[in-house]
Amino acid sequence: MANAPDGKPRIVVPDDNPPAVAGSVHEPALRALGDLRIYDSLALGPEALLERIRDAHVAICIRNSSVFSADVLERCADMRHIVVFGIGVDMVDLDACRRLGIIVTNTPGYSAAAVAEHAIALALAVARRIVTNDRIVREGGWAKDAVGQLYGKTLGVIGTGPIGKRAAELGRGLGMNVIAWTFHPDEAWGERSGVRFAPLEEVMASTDVVTVHLRLSDQSRGLLDRRLIESMKADAIFVNTARGAIADEEALQELLAAGRIGGAGLDVFSQEPLPPGHPFTALDNVVLAPHVASSTPEADTEGIGMVVDNIRQWLAGTPVHVMT
Repeated sequence: MANAPDGKPRIVVPDDNPPAVAGSVHEPALRALGDLRIYDSLALGPEALLERIRDAHVAICIRNSSVFSADVLERCADMRHIVVFGIGVDMVDLDACRRLGIIVTNTPGYSAAAVAEHAIALALAVARRIVTNDRIVREGGWAKDAVGQLYGKTLGVIGTGPIGKRAAELGRGLGMNVIAWTFHPDEAWGERSGVRFAPLEEVMASTDVVTVHLRLSDQSRGLLDRRLIESMKADAIFVNTARGAIADEEALQELLAAGRIGGAGLDVFSQEPLPPGHPFTALDNVVLAPHVASSTPEADTEGIGMVVDNIRQWLAGTPVHVMT
């Protein structure tokens, strides 16, 4: 594990767009910890990222468009610590960091309330046909087709970390039954919360709404394959606020287009931004969002506070939230 440098570290934020660090209540604390440099645009491409972090001791990864590949990291001779503003660290080559002695930390749980709320909002928007009906009214129509309700239905939660647990609580608050699957089930929490853990196949096939809350890893990449998606109920809603690569997007799009799945609410995609003309954009039974589930002022403030604390603890020799 990398030790802190002698003297003040050089801290770089290569991708503060939209701004989370600049102008925040925590910016002065970051400046007190080291020599801080903030870039207010995305670091699009490896050379752009390398140019910004080449001489840094600490890099704060705000946006997952910044890819800390082995090739980039091998040319950053002074890099000691990468702090990911978020839970997923799939944009960082962890094997390369281990080999190069770079510590990687993240900020788990900071956006649990925000992301869970967004997931349920997407499910409601699909079920109640909010976007479609808004468009109809704006165009002068007054169609009154039936909409769905979530009360009395079953919510399937895939991944029960802080976000998944909060989503389950919100589902229960709406009067839904909740079943869940995760890699490491917390049976005691399930008993307290009225949530039953079940096999993944059962969660996918038997629930009315499936909401995904897994970190992207070698275990979760492609986990929800065509077979599992095909097993969903014909009127079920699929919600993903985690990572697009967890699900087979091609299968999902085909099944939605064919009416084999009722609808989907998607905040994340394998390719971001979503390319113009992507098949998802042509589907009326899909509600799309630009990876904004965690982007609330409250979550940003808490998360950047955790970033500051991660650096402070590392400098003190007591690192927290370590991923490598």
